[in-house]
Amino acid sequence: MIQGDGSSSVTSSSPFQFFPWFPPSSGLSPYSWLRELQSEERGLYLIHLLHACANHVASGSIENANIGLEHMSQLASPDGDSVQRIAAYFTEALADRLLKGWPGLHKALNSTKLCLVSEQILVQRLFFELCPFLKLTYVITNRAIVEAMEGEKMVHIIDLNAFEPAQWVNLLQLLNERPEGPPHLRITGIHQQKEVLDQMAIRLTEESEKLNIPFQFTPVVSKLENLDPESLRVKSGEALAVVSVLKLHALLACDNDMFNMKSPSAASFQGSKPTKMNPNHRSLGDWLKKDKSHLYNPSPDSALSPLSLPPSPKMDKFLTAIRGLSPKLMVITEQESDHNGFTLMERVKEALNFYAALFDCLESTVSRTSVERQKVEKMLFGEEIKNIIACEGNDRKERHEKLEKWILRLELAGFGKLPLSFHAIFQANRILQSNGYDGYNVKEENGCVVICRKDRPLFSVSAWRFRRFD
Repeated sequence: MIQGDGSSSVTSSSPFQFFPWFPPSSGLSPYSWLRELQSEERGLYLIHLLHACANHVASGSIENANIGLEHMSQLASPDGDSVQRIAAYFTEALADRLLKGWPGLHKALNSTKLCLVSEQILVQRLFFELCPFLKLTYVITNRAIVEAMEGEKMVHIIDLNAFEPAQWVNLLQLLNERPEGPPHLRITGIHQQKEVLDQMAIRLTEESEKLNIPFQFTPVVSKLENLDPESLRVKSGEALAVVSVLKLHALLACDNDMFNMKSPSAASFQGSKPTKMNPNHRSLGDWLKKDKSHLYNPSPDSALSPLSLPPSPKMDKFLTAIRGLSPKLMVITEQESDHNGFTLMERVKEALNFYAALFDCLESTVSRTSVERQKVEKMLFGEEIKNIIACEGNDRKERHEKLEKWILRLELAGFGKLPLSFHAIFQANRILQSNGYDGYNVKEENGCVVICRKDRPLFSVSAWRFRRFD
């Protein structure tokens, strides 16, 4: 890296700067030595390497970052253990961020990449099938809708991320069991791909006809940030519910973000040595907890304070528009992590801890050779990681925030929190027990619900009502 005074900050490009405890006199090439590491050693080295490499990327030290990426590529693998797999996608994300410094090169390397609608639908449904999170979210959300719409004869649901019909098939079945009979149900589904909405309409119409429930599906082909509230066409006499599953955070993106592209000075590994591994701690999440000095520090902007909320004109405008529709209920599901930090290093730390838990979820239940698992990790988790790490400004859509920030945002926008019922939590936990999902639990937090893996909150569900200003 060339500093402002014209001098170079790189004194040596030796790979041993990343492994000062490695004896150069051993006669082994560094890469053969790396490949011979035991699983525990390899995992901890990868975590240290990732942290050091991210620091070099953040500080603009291209040569050192390149050396780190070269080492990480020797150890990481998309079909290895959970540490190797997640490291592979962080390696790709950091490399992609560096390549963005050469727009022509980056565009050329990505110009032929295709993302088929059918693949997007497939990977989202695979996540639904392989992990319990969306199943639990749908149960909790539908229970809140049934309770809020008790006695209503006309119910209108606006689905801000309409991609999975299973949720609304379940709701149709629940509404059919009402003592007073089912209401007339209208669902407005919003998605940028017409094909997704067409499939939703066919599946839900079939189910409503089988149950003999009056039903109408209204498709709205649009990105959420471009949505025209007039296209929602809420009618007089309808009881309105708005549902967002893992979508609302995209509105936090802002065209004129002023980002500091540099983090604090890059950490030096000279003279440092990784802590000894406890062989009983096998999961990546446990390893990160053990290595607290490097990667398990919470982002400093996670404190609950009005000053901690980055300005978001798109979000403010959207919530104002939704509030203007006077919804009887709004239910929001979001990732329970803070990936909207100001600096790259904040986001790397938060993302590594959050996605470590998701990779561990799949490691505990799905074979490493599973094609379905690899698709979810690459096309869903990997793409989200890349967006969090490699993108800035309006391109960075994956701006996940924690529950306390969503509570503050919604309250400032004029919504009142609606506590989720004990019955919803009980039903969700019963699903975990009956399907053998060990290591997961659903618990109440401040009137909302958090879905946890090994007591680590990963997703939150909160319910809101329209509140009039005095």
